[in-house]
Amino acid sequence: MLRTALLFLALILSAPAFALEACRDDVVFVKNENAELRFAVEVAATPQDRSRGLMFREHLPRSAGMLFVFERPQRVAFWMKNTLIPLDMIFVDQFGEVTRVHSNALPHDETAIPGGDDVFAVLEINGGLATSYGISTGSKLRHPIFLQGSAVWPC
Repeated sequence: MLRTALLFLALILSAPAFALEACRDDVVFVKNENAELRFAVEVAATPQDRSRGLMFREHLPRSAGMLFVFERPQRVAFWMKNTLIPLDMIFVDQFGEVTRVHSNALPHDETAIPGGDDVFAVLEINGGLATSYGISTGSKLRHPIFLQGSAVWPC
């Protein structure tokens, strides 16, 4: 009995701390073959919040981002009008799987950045982080917005 309890405790202590953390609206977890990451996020779920996004921000902490959520999967495109810092845009389907990554979007650029079809969410983080962390097509996100019965990494 004691041996089983010690083994269980060792497993818990050896797991990444955020792997045990419950899903919350203000945190998104990202997993790929090499890492599990955690970003504190603001959720932009209304048309007004999505249209403002990260405009006019002079700084974004390294472990922070914004999670844009749509009512249903759809074709989306983003731009960088009035955005002061370079951003990576991570396009995600309704199951939490990354379908496309656009790295280092240029501040103030009004060129449309297409996300593809069936985009349900977009995670914006500091430019260059997706590449340095290995976030790419097929990476998985965990957050309460993704279909829990079918999520690729459920809460």
